[in-house]
Amino acid sequence: LSPAARSRGIQHTAVRQAHRKHQPTFHDKYGAMVLLGGATMFTAVWGYVFTQLKIEWGFSPVGRITPSEWRE
Repeated sequence: LSPAARSRGIQHTAVRQAHRKHQPTFHDKYGAMVLLGGATMFTAVWGYVFTQLKIEWGFSPVGRITPSEWRE
């Protein structure tokens, strides 16, 4: 093939692909719903963790540990 024929073939393929109807992919159809579902689950799980589980969030022992009397 000559370079001119090869470039015409490439141009023809590009034009044919540009005019083809766009088929929606999984992400086009369900991407926003998956993102919202994930955000909802994330919020629900961490909301439960922060409100229901009895977790001591302060790790500092100041005020909780009293020194014992010194023995000699």
